[in-house]
Amino acid sequence: MSSSDQENKDRNREIAANEAQREAVSSVRVSTWAIAVTVIAGVIVFGIVWMWLNR
Repeated sequence: MSSSDQENKDRNREIAANEAQREAVSSVRVSTWAIAVTVIAGVIVFGIVWMWLNR
C-alpha cells in the first residue's frame, strides 16, 4: 500500500468522524426544538382546558 493510499484513508476517517459529530449536534438541536414545541403546545392545551372547565 502506498503512502498516499494511507493518507487518503486517514483523511477519510477524519472526515467521517467530523461528519458524525456534526450530525449528532444537529440531532440534539432538532430534539431540543421538538421538546420546546411540544411543551408550548401542551401549555396552550392545558390553558384552554382549564378555562373551559372553570367557566
